[in-house]
Amino acid sequence: MSRTESRVGAVNPGRDADAMAVTAFVLGLVGLLVMNLVLGPTAVVLGALALWRRTSRPGRARLGIALGVADVVVLAFLVTADGTWSWSLA
Repeated sequence: MSRTESRVGAVNPGRDADAMAVTAFVLGLVGLLVMNLVLGPTAVVLGALALWRRTSRPGRARLGIALGVADVVVLAFLVTADGTWSWSLA
């Protein structure tokens, strides 16, 4: 078995944690505009997991958590202002 064969199935946990941090950030950012209820908590969970797995991008993971919390706060504000779970400009 050569070196390249042994690395093919190997998983790099640092790279996975970095991907989780970036995904948390993107989901939190998109969640401010659409699907707050789903994307906000998902961003919080992914950001926390990325920090727990010691990502090399802790700032991005923390931003994902903060944006996820902001998603839920925006949703709560809209529900109390409108009385509905949907966006309404009229």
